[in-house]
Amino acid sequence: MRKIARVDCNQKIIVKGLRKYGCSVVSTHQLGGGFPDLVVGFQNRNYLVEVKDGEKPPSQKRLTPCEKEFFDNWQGQAIVIKSLEDVERFFCDLLK
Repeated sequence: MRKIARVDCNQKIIVKGLRKYGCSVVSTHQLGGGFPDLVVGFQNRNYLVEVKDGEKPPSQKRLTPCEKEFFDNWQGQAIVIKSLEDVERFFCDLLK
């Protein structure tokens, strides 16, 4: 039986923050297998974003084994975002 994919409670706020900066965002949390929660497009580039709830204890903010394996093997752009502050840092890095 397949496990139902959960959405972190801050995902809506993260998506809203990304869209505020002009990103296109597609939710992919339901794909499973360690695939990140969002695909984000900005200035003709794509980024895979794993959303973690920054309010949770450290043990609940870690990547799952499947997510870690995905991140370790992915050869493209993939990041973890935990807060709106992380969204701002992400854009500061992109616009350097």
